[in-house]
Amino acid sequence: MKVVIFCGGHGLRMRSGVDSAPKPMMTIGDRPVLWHVMRYYAHFGHTEFILPLGFGGSSVKEYFLRYEETVSNDFVMTKGGQQIELLDSDISEWKITFVDTGVDTSIGERLRRVRPYLEDDDVFLANYGDVLTDAPMDKIVDNVIASDVTASLLAVPPQASFHVVEFGADSRITGLRSASDLNVWINGGYFVLKKEIFDVLGEGEDLVGDAFPRLAAMSKLEAVPHHGFWAPMDTLKERSQLEELYRSGKKPWALWSHENRDQHSRIVDTQTVDNSPANNRPAAAQPPTTEPAAAQSVDNRVVDDGVVGQDPVVVAI
Repeated sequence: MKVVIFCGGHGLRMRSGVDSAPKPMMTIGDRPVLWHVMRYYAHFGHTEFILPLGFGGSSVKEYFLRYEETVSNDFVMTKGGQQIELLDSDISEWKITFVDTGVDTSIGERLRRVRPYLEDDDVFLANYGDVLTDAPMDKIVDNVIASDVTASLLAVPPQASFHVVEFGADSRITGLRSASDLNVWINGGYFVLKKEIFDVLGEGEDLVGDAFPRLAAMSKLEAVPHHGFWAPMDTLKERSQLEELYRSGKKPWALWSHENRDQHSRIVDTQTVDNSPANNRPAAAQPPTTEPAAAQSVDNRVVDDGVVGQDPVVVAI
């Protein structure tokens, strides 16, 4: 199954100067975050990638054209380095299509411009090039294929450490609550899309801002609630947090590693999800759940980013 990874944005909050690398090329450990996203998909057998390029596209091309397998794989060197025998490989089975889709192009238009390379596939995957998770993509794909929806997105609890302020008409504050304690979900990316998405995505439009509200109105957009690991890399602070996890050896997104693969398999095999709204409520004390819901009870409404009412289950995309 082909994977479209959007990696053409400017990433202004991550840049320290005009010559900084594009955000997907910012590293975690020895590899760009884009590589970590691609390696996640490859773990599930999805090794055919389409990269819609924009700002910094040349650095993405150069990285893969000069890719060094020895950086992240064990190998045997003989003859003073003249002969290298890899003991494992990252990308030897990958097929990567690089497509220049413009510098200031919306994500929806980038998707439209790579449509010819999807070869009329009935179902394909899409995602941002700077967000990591441990979600069980194989089960998510199976659920979408078996349903009548056109698209799904990974819904995750808010990650920001801000507090929601409640106050009355007199402006007197009646309470403060952490956003993570509210019954609110945000768009976590990791989209599963059917080719019918192009029927509701017009020229120059945005995927999330334009096409998804139309699908939501048609009850064709599904949320996949995920309580497990999910982390964006939008800011230098978030990059630092991911680097700290990497250095400590705790890389929950790296399902391809032996220790994570075994642990994740045990979690997926033994845990189930109660899809009632009460149990889908994100709460800090709730144990991580990696199993996606087969029949979602989440109200797939589209709202602006931010916090909304307390009681309904809301997806902010």
